Amino acid sequence: MLEKTMLIKMNQQAYGTAMFQILTEDQIEQIYFAALDVLEMSGGRVFHDGALKLFGNSDAVVTDTNRVRVPASMVKLALGSCASKSNLTGRNGKRSVKLQKNEVAFGSGADTPFVYDRKIGERRKSTFADVEAAARTVDYLPRLDFCMSHGLVSDAPNAKTADRHQFLAMIKNSTKPLVVTSVDANGLRDQWEMACLIRGGDKEFRLSPLFATYIRSDSPLMSNNETVDKLLFATEKGIPAVYTPCAVLGVTAPASIAGVLVQTLADALFTVVLCCLKKPGMPLLVGGIQTVMAQDKETLSYGSPELHLTSTAMAEIYKWLGLLSSSPGGCTDSKVVDEQAASESVMSIYNNLLAGTNLIHQVGCLDGGLTGSLSSLVMCDEIIGMVKQIGKGIQVTDETLALDILKEVGPGGEFLSHDHTYDHWKEWFRPTIIDRSNFEVWSDSGSKTYNDRLEPEVDRILESHAPEPLDENIVQEMKKIINLADNKEV
Repeated sequence: MLEKTMLIKMNQQAYGTAMFQILTEDQIEQIYFAALDVLEMSGGRVFHDGALKLFGNSDAVVTDTNRVRVPASMVKLALGSCASKSNLTGRNGKRSVKLQKNEVAFGSGADTPFVYDRKIGERRKSTFADVEAAARTVDYLPRLDFCMSHGLVSDAPNAKTADRHQFLAMIKNSTKPLVVTSVDANGLRDQWEMACLIRGGDKEFRLSPLFATYIRSDSPLMSNNETVDKLLFATEKGIPAVYTPCAVLGVTAPASIAGVLVQTLADALFTVVLCCLKKPGMPLLVGGIQTVMAQDKETLSYGSPELHLTSTAMAEIYKWLGLLSSSPGGCTDSKVVDEQAASESVMSIYNNLLAGTNLIHQVGCLDGGLTGSLSSLVMCDEIIGMVKQIGKGIQVTDETLALDILKEVGPGGEFLSHDHTYDHWKEWFRPTIIDRSNFEVWSDSGSKTYNDRLEPEVDRILESHAPEPLDENIVQEMKKIINLADNKEV
């Protein structure tokens, strides 16, 4: 019997995902070389004794004014030492986030001092119970991959230990990986010790980190001691760190987009070098929040096109350098969940996903990151689903071209009853809250608006979803760590 001849198509990309690119490679090189010039000529200011010692024992130039200038050769070596891949794994080992090239993960926001209380229609201070509710909501939502606090614990016994209580609220109510914040390095140490209780030790945590630590710097190229303390501790213990330098165009950074990209990259590379000097191989994600001042000149805009443009560009630059990237997305300047919130959230989610940003945080945050909203989390989860569907691109194969089906059905035929239709309709995106019915059906169902449908879905999640419980013995050991910290700060 003759074997069937297989036709091979050479030099053809059969399956491509959607792509989005802001910068050319030549432009990226220009920005990178300019950032190297900044590090060599201006450098950064360091006030941390341990960091100064690390730089002083290297090829960096340290002056008596705490100015540290870094040669390009050190940057190149440091870039080669950074981990290009890391994983975050939830507490039960079943849910993980792959941090590597072209992998994208979405998660909620952190440290919002307020929450939007849906029952009273007003914002108020966030509490332990609010962080629990947010974690439980994130645990349920299928397109959110990791959990951030989505609120501060204003009712903690002491503000200096609120981060430990925050960690407990999150870990009890979500089995997804966490991205945490800490008041200082002592708080980070306690969070790490609590995570090691779950993992079974520090070596197991290093192999399978339960959380990443989010470290924000608001002073470009001049990190405070608290920031450096947390970075160095994370490097020592193998805790993945999300380093986020922040800048305001025309205020703490150049007003031009290219200029703020240079400054942000220089800041990020300075941090990469520092972590490498402490311990090569640090799992570090670098990002940035570079935006404009809002109209009141008192708040930063989370919905500006400039923020999304710089975020996308930085993701491209970091990918070119072999670094992991992070960025805010799914957030808004709107004070409530409305048309503005939806449009601004869509823009940032779409751009970041197509750019391949590895860790997209702040999903569900209102009011420039000051207010957490469960309704916005649920809305953005559906938006992420739509954008991911577009991001899949179009698979072109002999099977999907459907020539045999077209010949079989013929002109004017119907495809509804064909097996091919059944096989592929399962791939279509099906919304939960978005309405696609005709006018008569919609009207007969009560003419409900999007928000009319959204709020009951939030209630349903909170009432019906119960995360897998955490071992009570571990919870009690965690509470001992928290109580010890509370008593120290009295």
